[in-house]
Amino acid sequence: MVKTLLDAGHEVVVVDDLSTGHREAVPLGATFVLADVASTSGMAALLHASHIEAVFHFAAKIRVEESVANPRLYWKGNLVATLALLDAVLDVGTVRAFVQSSTAAVYGTPDGNAPLDEDHPKRPLNPYGETKLGVERALDAYGHAHGLRWAALRYFNAAGAEPAAGLGERHDPETHLVPIVLEVAAGTRESLAIYGGSWPTADGTCVRDYVHVSDLCEAHLLAVDHLERGGESGAFNLGSGRGHTVLEIVEAARAVTGRPNRDRDGAAARRGSRVRSLRTWNARPEFWGGARSERSSRGSSVTRGPGNSE
Repeated sequence: MVKTLLDAGHEVVVVDDLSTGHREAVPLGATFVLADVASTSGMAALLHASHIEAVFHFAAKIRVEESVANPRLYWKGNLVATLALLDAVLDVGTVRAFVQSSTAAVYGTPDGNAPLDEDHPKRPLNPYGETKLGVERALDAYGHAHGLRWAALRYFNAAGAEPAAGLGERHDPETHLVPIVLEVAAGTRESLAIYGGSWPTADGTCVRDYVHVSDLCEAHLLAVDHLERGGESGAFNLGSGRGHTVLEIVEAARAVTGRPNRDRDGAAARRGSRVRSLRTWNARPEFWGGARSERSSRGSSVTRGPGNSE
């Protein structure tokens, strides 16, 4: 996201407590601040001193299993910390757009097999999804009461890497399918666990919608443009419109790397309908680009606007 903003001519300030982030991932040209977004006074001072005009909020816990085992961590880290950040945004009063990186987990188990639109019932299945939905509800309330301009972008499976920046997925522990498949192909992981083979899909394995990280960054940037042009605040789905099964991902990695993938036993696609109306955003349709760029590179930002604006 930071590279996308810099390439578009924006001045960028990155705020991270480095609890799971990596300082070396911040590219040259961006200002890095080691801080906790849950500090309202600290964030207000930073927003004011840096003349921040737009906030992209990515700071959150993302592991579903962990959220079930330790819900306190998620309610505090995802919801309470975001409310503290929003207090700073409203206190300063100069932020023109707030973009929340949300999740399609707010929907829970979808009704039927039709693609999900933004009005589909929200029934999160775990604290992770609940906390993300809680943030969206706060944004909606703050928008009506305080005039906050906001967008929440819902997606499930971000995939791929940015070879030019030397950035790829880097989690500890790694729980995402694409990097796990590539680790098995590279010989750094023994096997891939596939949970279930009797789902009502083409090959019996689960279907997920995978969106390349570069497409997601472009969508976040378009969301700010939408808000600054007077577009309506709200939540928007980000999806390619075509899901891929687990075995399709395995076969894609096998075709790209030329190496076998050992596996062991161990949903509906998001429709990008509303987000395409923002302007011309479309996710790249095939997984292959994601697999290629992920192989080539294994490894919360705020902006002040284009050029020299403050």
